[in-house]
Amino acid sequence: MPITFLQRSRLAGGPGGCPDNLEIRAQMKVFVAVKRVVDYAVKVRVKPDKSGVETSNVKMSMNPFCEIALEEALRIRENGGASEVVAVSIGPTQCTETLRTALAMGADRAVHVDVGPITVYPLSVAKILRAIVEAEKPGLLILGKQAIDDDCNQTGQMVAGLLKWPQGTFASKVILNKEKQIATVEREVDSGLETICLDLPAVIT
Repeated sequence: MPITFLQRSRLAGGPGGCPDNLEIRAQMKVFVAVKRVVDYAVKVRVKPDKSGVETSNVKMSMNPFCEIALEEALRIRENGGASEVVAVSIGPTQCTETLRTALAMGADRAVHVDVGPITVYPLSVAKILRAIVEAEKPGLLILGKQAIDDDCNQTGQMVAGLLKWPQGTFASKVILNKEKQIATVEREVDSGLETICLDLPAVIT
């Protein structure tokens, strides 16, 4: 599977040409998995042969829950909790458009695993993510809780199991403690809100 690396062009320094004070930030990478889906505002049409959803000449965009995950990762970086945000997408060549959106939003780097026109299911995606994570060694992996096309809500849990990392699903608030290397996650449950603490590295959806 071809793997493409993209990087956002950055200025050499901060405002006024002053260098960024990166040493005060935790030297930790945050990985965010993003998926290319039919835009949420588009009326979905089934193919004439009933084999799936029509995607030809249809507006595609980043999965809204993946966008929320990326915004959370960027917030963590801006608060000094991470040094780098890397967006990852697994899918056809067109996924590079979604990754460019991620770079425009503020991600530092992007990784595209081109699997061609085939459909990849959550377990396959989780195995590919595990391989990338083992190579890059991020301190945190954030995913959208589910994709709006298949509504599977499986990839985050599967990759956490494969990596043997703690997981916090359906997160509504994330607080990192760099000194203790833990993440406090406030998550939505049927009875309301639940707060859990995860040792880093961890998976959050």
